Amino acid sequence: MDFYPSIERSDIQEIKKFQERKLQELLTYLETHSPFYQRLFKENHIHIADIQTLEDLQKIPTTTKNDIQQHNDDFFCVTPDKIVDYSTTSGTLGDPVTFGLSDNDLERLAYNEAISFACAGIKKGDVVQMITTIDKRFMAGLAYFLGLRKMGASVVRMGPGIPELQWDSIFRYKPKYLITVPSFLLKMIDYAEKHGIDYKNSSVYGAVCIGESIKNQDFTDNILSQKIKEKWDIKLFSTYASTEMSTAFTECEEQIGGHHHPELIITEILDDEGNPAREGESGELTITTLGVEAIPLLRFRTGDIVKAHYEPCKCGRNTMRLGPVIGRKQQMIKYKGTTLYPPAMNDILNDFNNILCYQIVIQSNEIGLDEIIIKISTDSDSEGFVNEVRDHFRAKLRVSPKIELVDFDVLSKTVFNPNSRKPIVFLDLRN
Repeated sequence: MDFYPSIERSDIQEIKKFQERKLQELLTYLETHSPFYQRLFKENHIHIADIQTLEDLQKIPTTTKNDIQQHNDDFFCVTPDKIVDYSTTSGTLGDPVTFGLSDNDLERLAYNEAISFACAGIKKGDVVQMITTIDKRFMAGLAYFLGLRKMGASVVRMGPGIPELQWDSIFRYKPKYLITVPSFLLKMIDYAEKHGIDYKNSSVYGAVCIGESIKNQDFTDNILSQKIKEKWDIKLFSTYASTEMSTAFTECEEQIGGHHHPELIITEILDDEGNPAREGESGELTITTLGVEAIPLLRFRTGDIVKAHYEPCKCGRNTMRLGPVIGRKQQMIKYKGTTLYPPAMNDILNDFNNILCYQIVIQSNEIGLDEIIIKISTDSDSEGFVNEVRDHFRAKLRVSPKIELVDFDVLSKTVFNPNSRKPIVFLDLRN
């Protein structure tokens, strides 16, 4: 199987025509099989024959996670006996949203991860240690396993946590790559240093980093990435995906954004009015899935604010690349006249070596304005440490949030919740 698809090396116009043919197939499929989109087409007087180009997508209303939450069953295009796997993702109204995958969808998911890992340089025969959960209805861990299996890599399924066991597996099975939440690498390094483990001479060449950003908008290393590389000279590759997309955007060796796979997904970057953002400007990533059988999505607004990059990459791919997620639209914070997103605050907190763990809590005060509370566990005994953190916020973001010191044993149970596949460092308590 070709894990470097020729369509990704084609010129932009050829990619566009290819996607328009795929869009025609999707619209016909939705009109035949999707109760939700049948209703949407009818209520909005949409004739799929009028949707011929990618630009014509603007004639169709967007779909949100709230739509899926309220009409979950209507998004299914296959009968229950065709569902092989059930995955869930968090919903806007509290209850999880269910995604079913057919056998064909699992094949597509495996192909997606295979070409994404190939993008990052993983090859047949490489040993890859998965420091991610593969159970609890999360799609990601299953996707990673299927993709690695498809490309002929060997997998060490470790799951998250337990640095001692991770190092035991690294020296036992000699993986070349890890798949992990990047902040956990700092815990592994800390454990190795405290227990005399020669981690700098391990087999690990690189890590595919999930769940947390490791790059600034100009693709330089952010604070988290810098702290890892200062200690451990390994390659760090960003990857971005979601359950709804069943598609990943993963960096190649050039490390200048996650590559778009045009055979799997159509992307739009929309401004606040729902119009295409100008080139070079950020906007909400809106996606249309291609080749999904059970729950295909048309113009689904992901809620993620990103910037697209269109210049050809030195790796030979001509596909669009996504920069680091700037923030989630729903997580935008208006604080004393300043617009903030959690990743900017993460960078500031990651700058302090003596912060053991933290959580950013956003809530509405008594007059309905956003209020930021930073909960911190620290091993610093300095009386001025809180002021030092607050001053760093003032210098970098021009805001001064409320800071609370919390015992590590208490805060860590909230941040490292066993039911979450990544640390819960942001908690939005606004209505």
